[in-house]
Amino acid sequence: MYTNLLVPTDGTKLSDKAVAHALGLAKALKAKIAVVYAAPTFTPEALFDGGGALPGRTSKAEYAALEARKAASILKAVATKAAAAKVRCTTTTVIADAPWEAIIAAARKQKCDAIVMASHGRSGVSALLLGSETQKVLTHSKIPVVVVR
Repeated sequence: MYTNLLVPTDGTKLSDKAVAHALGLAKALKAKIAVVYAAPTFTPEALFDGGGALPGRTSKAEYAALEARKAASILKAVATKAAAAKVRCTTTTVIADAPWEAIIAAARKQKCDAIVMASHGRSGVSALLLGSETQKVLTHSKIPVVVVR
């Protein structure tokens, strides 16, 4: 069946739910997981974190350092969970204009046979306006995608 699962994460609660699902699946299948954090490319829009601008983070170098620290923290938490579950785990960070493309590229590079990722389940206008990385992965991936809600 599946021996190598790719799990994209951004550290959100929904993403953590997908990580937990992937760990359970990997443990049951005696598979390993490859975890990827896809950071957005530096743009003025990337300087906004939720409701407000990131204070003092105006340069590309500062932004890269901030994302590297954020990725390290998120990936370390997943690696700790994987170790506790006795699931082999590798982690990687990529910076990408289109996270969905980076997710598919990471799956290819890591020779994964499935992708396990979260979806907010948005539909209608909100899905059109906000876009959906999961939907784009589903549309373009040639390998199976397990969507966790």
